[in-house]
This record gives sequence, C-alpha cells and structure tokens, in this order.
Amino acid sequence: MPDLSHVHALADSQHGVVSRAQAVECGLSAGQIDRLIRRHEWRRLRTGVYLVRRDPAPPALAARVMAAQLIHGPRAVAVGPTAARLWRLQGLLRGPGYEYVHLTVADRGASASTGLRLYGWNVEPGEVTLRKGIRLTTPARTLRDTVLLTDRDSAVSVIDSALAQGLVDPGDLPALAAANTGRVGAPRSRPWWDLAAFGAESTLETRLRLICHDAGIPPEALQYPVHDSTGTVVGHADLAWPSWGVVAEADGHGPHSLPGALYTDRHRQNSIVTTPDHLTLLRFTWSDLHHPREIVAMILEARNNRTA
Repeated sequence: MPDLSHVHALADSQHGVVSRAQAVECGLSAGQIDRLIRRHEWRRLRTGVYLVRRDPAPPALAARVMAAQLIHGPRAVAVGPTAARLWRLQGLLRGPGYEYVHLTVADRGASASTGLRLYGWNVEPGEVTLRKGIRLTTPARTLRDTVLLTDRDSAVSVIDSALAQGLVDPGDLPALAAANTGRVGAPRSRPWWDLAAFGAESTLETRLRLICHDAGIPPEALQYPVHDSTGTVVGHADLAWPSWGVVAEADGHGPHSLPGALYTDRHRQNSIVTTPDHLTLLRFTWSDLHHPREIVAMILEARNNRTA
C-alpha cells in the first residue's frame, strides 16, 4: 500500500482534487495511481485529474472547478454563473447548464467540452481574486459576466443577492453596466441593471417584484416596516404598496417549512394584519410564479377592495 499521506494533504488543500503530475511529485508511481483508480478509491474528474476522497455524491462545484483549473493552468479563472455560485449568490435556478463550469482562459476563444464552457475574455488582474484556493472573478466582474450569460430574471436576482450581501453597492451598478459596452449580450442586458433593487432578501422576492414591474405596479417599498399602536416595529413586509394599504410576503421553500419558522411567519402575519393600518396581506409561493396574471389580479383586487 503506497504512502498516501502527502498526496491526501495536498488534496485537502485543493477541495479533494489532485492532478496525476502532483501525485507523482508526492511519490506515487503511475502504476499505483492506476490501481487506486481501478479500485475506485480515486475518481477521474478530467483526464489526468482525480478526486481522491471516497464520496458517492456528485463532486462539489469547488472540486470540479479546481479540476478544470489544474488542467488549464494558472491563467484559468472561474467566471460568470460559476463564480456567482462560488460567491454564494442566489438567483441561478437549477436546469440545463446549471452545473457547467465556466472558465476564462487567456488567448483562447469560446469553446465547450463536457460540463465545461471556456471563454477568451480579457480579465484584468484587479478583477481576479482567490477564494478558498480557487481563482475567480471579483463580485463586480462576476455580475458583469453573469448578466451576459443568463436570462433577465436570473440576472436581476443575482444582482439583488450581491446587493443584499454587501458585495457591491447600488452606486456601482451604472459603471458595471457601462463597462460591458461592446460585449456580446450587452445591449440585451443593459436595462436589467436598472431593475435591481437593494432590499430584496430572496430570489422569490425578486421574481415577484419583476412580475409586478412588468404589469406596471412595481412595489413602492421593500422590507416595509410595520408598526403596532405604540409605534414599535413588529415586522417587515417583503413587498409593499403603502398608499394602497397592501403588502405581500414571499414564502419560499426551505427555512419557511420548518415548524419554528412557520410559527414565526404566522406571528408575523398576525402582527401585520392587526396593526392600526389594517394592512391587507397577500402571500405568494414559488408555484405561484407560474401564474403571473393571477398574482397581479390579486394585488389589484386587494387595492380595489381597500379603496372601494
């Protein structure tokens, strides 16, 4: 049995991944590497790059990015949707292409291979950083690239997420949009930057807001503070039309499904509807996004009932 301590230590610093050349430098022979692969102790991620941890689950994004960077060298940088996910930005929904690894490689045109998308973009040194050992674009450059590669709702959701996490400031957005001038996809995506809003706390909130925007009834406020009779803030409504006395909550999957969260949500709802303003509260879920006309109709109905 070969001594794997050195190669495993290296892999631990590279999200469980090593190249064949690195394994040889750590003292393993080509035959020993091949036996580890045949015994399924190592898994081939790409030609000459292996995941050395025994993990039955699909390889994590960080491991797949590291494998691609070991293949393409020190100029390979994670960009666009891949960088957005590494920054933990919300808004990119699972679907075709979600698991692609997006890299820019200097002096190379756009190309594709299994699970990999390569670009020849010029990324300035100041637009590249290291995060847990992976080279990726800064948040600002990540947004610039992502809006060119996604649809409108995903792009705005990712920008909203970056704003919510403090990775960019609202005042940065006009310059980021202008910096994309001349790039493929820039004219199509230019109006999307103006749709981003500080205050959206989830992708569902952003997508609900965009439905309302398209219908000509954009929310007047986000995270609208609701007060009780003493003036104490008892909660914040996700979307609000204060002039109509109407507020809306985005009930996404995940934390809201937990019993404690459900109790908190009910308490929050009761606090909103029993305030002196007697606000009309609407609640929408992910499944409701398939019925945008109904969402708009319910908001307008609530408005009309308040003003009748």
